[in-house]
Amino acid sequence: MTEGATEPTRIVEVERKYDVDDDTPLPAWTDVAAVLSVTDGELRELDARYFDTAEAELARAGVAVRRRTGGGDAGWHIKGPRQGDGRLEISWPLGDDDTVPEAVREALGRWTSAPLTPLARIENSRTAYLLRGEGGVIAEFVDDRVRTIDLRGGTRRQWREWEVELGPAAPDDEAERERFFAAVESVVFAAGARAAASDSKLGRALGA
Repeated sequence: MTEGATEPTRIVEVERKYDVDDDTPLPAWTDVAAVLSVTDGELRELDARYFDTAEAELARAGVAVRRRTGGGDAGWHIKGPRQGDGRLEISWPLGDDDTVPEAVREALGRWTSAPLTPLARIENSRTAYLLRGEGGVIAEFVDDRVRTIDLRGGTRRQWREWEVELGPAAPDDEAERERFFAAVESVVFAAGARAAASDSKLGRALGA
């Protein structure tokens, strides 16, 4: 990484995931009372490499570290353990190669100081939609077609899934958020979605 480019950004992700078949139609988002409009889909080609120690110390701690290209948040990311309804994600710029930046290693120090090695590659053809309400973007809905390889043994997997992540105009109140997600689940299940078999693309890529 270039000198002075080590200050990370921090966000808390609150999202829900759903499994769908290849031919499942998109949900009828305007059936959710809070959603007034939906943007056209934006295609993003994402390519991420995940890292862990030989003893899988990060996975055991509920932490994931990746280098991802493509999309608006390309860079190095650490996803911390789940905290209540969300996960803290810390991000740094990409840098020049796959070498784990010192700033990322320092941030991982609370969990491990062992060397990191490539764990999995996850490629994702993502189509993203913004769900807008009176105050702005309530949530982002993404339709993901995922292809993975477990770099430890070469196993390949692919699947399709949906994610709904709260946006800046989402309700602040926990009860209101739960009501919103209940309305979301009503339309996604009506479209043919199922509760996600795994809450993590990485875990699924590794057969967890």
